[in-house]
Amino acid sequence: MSAGAVLPVGVLPGSTRRVQSRNSGLGALQGLALALVLSMLPLLQAQAADVLRLFNWNNYISQDTLDRFEGVCHCRVLQDYYSDNEEMLAKLAAGATGYDIIVPTGNAVETLIRQEALRPLDRKQLPHFGNLNPDFLKAFFDPGNRYSVPYAYTITLLGYNQTRLDALGLPHDTWALLFEPRYLEKLKGRVTVLDSPRELMAAALRYLGYSANDRDETHWARARDLIIRAKPYWASFSNSSYIKELTLGNIWLAHGYSNDMFVAAQDAQKAGRAFKVGFSTPKEGAVLALDSMVLHKSGPRPDLALRFIDFMLDGHNSAELTNLIGSGNPNAAAMQYITPDIANNRAIFPDSDGVRRLEMLRDLDRLQRRVLNRMWVEIKLR
Repeated sequence: MSAGAVLPVGVLPGSTRRVQSRNSGLGALQGLALALVLSMLPLLQAQAADVLRLFNWNNYISQDTLDRFEGVCHCRVLQDYYSDNEEMLAKLAAGATGYDIIVPTGNAVETLIRQEALRPLDRKQLPHFGNLNPDFLKAFFDPGNRYSVPYAYTITLLGYNQTRLDALGLPHDTWALLFEPRYLEKLKGRVTVLDSPRELMAAALRYLGYSANDRDETHWARARDLIIRAKPYWASFSNSSYIKELTLGNIWLAHGYSNDMFVAAQDAQKAGRAFKVGFSTPKEGAVLALDSMVLHKSGPRPDLALRFIDFMLDGHNSAELTNLIGSGNPNAAAMQYITPDIANNRAIFPDSDGVRRLEMLRDLDRLQRRVLNRMWVEIKLR
């Protein structure tokens, strides 16, 4: 046989046609198996692709809700987590891709829209969109809700060991607890604040009588100095551990999110602690963080993403999150399913007067970010 000769299928060099004939039954079986595998490949590939990738805050959806969605869509939901909007934006900027849905806060939505990182919503695929409370639509970061669907909200406020504060004769409803030495002297080493420049500066600005979105560098400097004066009395900067520390009684005052404070209060009660964990919105005003579901352009399954969004717009599914972690809820159809003790809690669902004292953080431009970062370094190093 010449070097360039082409062998018939099933014939090896030096073999005979009799060998092929003898193994023809096995060859036919192998061919059938191969054909079967090849015919199943599209189905196997489709099943492998039926994965919704969600980039979310930790513990920001009920597992029961996820299980139910997976059953409905015959897919899997994979989650990655972040603890701060800046962390989420930094990961995306560093090249993290493949997320179908992200759940950022308003100012981060504003950033992502400006970066052209989001897919517009196909509203026809969201028949439950009308369940949303109109008060939470047309927010500054996406006036036409072209890119975002409200998911849940939190209020940045004070959580505290109510038993300890009452014994010390301290108030519950003012940022002065966090910043004034006359109060902090009684709480030294028992206070944590959020490890977030925007949130901590916002609290200081509101206490000083300014807007949380104030851009005056002179006012920022006053807020920075207020923080630096209070810092020696604080135990730590923390974005998550304060939940456990409040529950254990190791800290008596925490600057954090309303849903976290709800969890701490529930955990302390379930553990039979000899104290009560409470939380309240300071009278000077606070930050409301409206988190929304958005479609990232790098996500391979916008179809699954839209199904998930509409699933979460169902009142029952939306209410499960609030009942689990005490988040505020922008879904009007969910209210009938929310337990009364949560629905009546003004630190979670503020009345009209409380709403007037809340602000959503706006995005900063590059220069403002640079100034804030410099001040944050000063705060951390002092």
